[in-house]
Amino acid sequence: MSAGAGAPHAGAGAPHAALSMRHRLAERGVDSQLLLLVPAMVFVVGLFIYPFLYGLGLSFQPTKGGGPFADYQRFFSDPFQRDTIWKTLRLSVPAALFNVLAAVPIAYRMRGRFRGKRLVTTLLVIPITLGTVLTAEGLLNFLGPAGWLNRALTSAGVIDQPLRLINNYWGVFFSLVITGFPFAFLLILSYLSGIDPSLERAARTLGADWWARFRRITLPLLAPGLATTFCLTFVLAFSVFPSAILVGNPTGETRVISIAAYQAAYEQYDYPFASAIAMVMGAVELVVIALVLLWRSRFYVGSTGGKGA
Repeated sequence: MSAGAGAPHAGAGAPHAALSMRHRLAERGVDSQLLLLVPAMVFVVGLFIYPFLYGLGLSFQPTKGGGPFADYQRFFSDPFQRDTIWKTLRLSVPAALFNVLAAVPIAYRMRGRFRGKRLVTTLLVIPITLGTVLTAEGLLNFLGPAGWLNRALTSAGVIDQPLRLINNYWGVFFSLVITGFPFAFLLILSYLSGIDPSLERAARTLGADWWARFRRITLPLLAPGLATTFCLTFVLAFSVFPSAILVGNPTGETRVISIAAYQAAYEQYDYPFASAIAMVMGAVELVVIALVLLWRSRFYVGSTGGKGA
């Protein structure tokens, strides 16, 4: 009789244990809603993680033999290939810095309300819709030897010979600024809009001028946003490819690392060497991003958002 009564009690313990486990998992964020992440995870694995791991493995299988690191040694031992790192950094770092520094004062003014704000914002963001090829075509028509700018300066007697502003470093730089500035502007504007305006009003009542308010309140709170914006615009500029060919000098001063990887893969058909160049490209980007994030951690210690609320 006692055995028969004990059976239902033991059976009821299993659902209770399962329910308790479910509650513990839910407290840690593991529940049925987590299944909604499965499509995104499949997408990330299929389009990002798997290609990266495949390319990483391929870079250790050199076509000409010589060991797993032969292609890396080949890249760094050849000045023609190795110098592409410096040429790419020489383009991407100044372009990213310019985009961030130019976006800060404009976004600082645009965060308030004034007449025509939507029109000005639209004009600043329009370059996003142009695309790299259309931007390059516009630069060729405007800054070329027979472009509008040179013709206007020549007609006004300002210059005797056309200025060389394309098919060189400056042509690619201008392209990176045009395509990267809208992203920097929108990101910094969103960070500035999130900073509590009461902090600046309080400082104003204490007698701080606009520069003191910006330097001691806004800038420290904006530091995380500046670091994030620089990293994103730097990665966008570091991967430059069409501009370096269309408005640059792809055999000289604008032979960036992406061109080296393209030539190795689709002109020499040496896919392991191209994969090694791509891995070097990613490693350089990670080093620069790590340095920027280290600067951010030293410049600003607080919440990630830096809202000040």
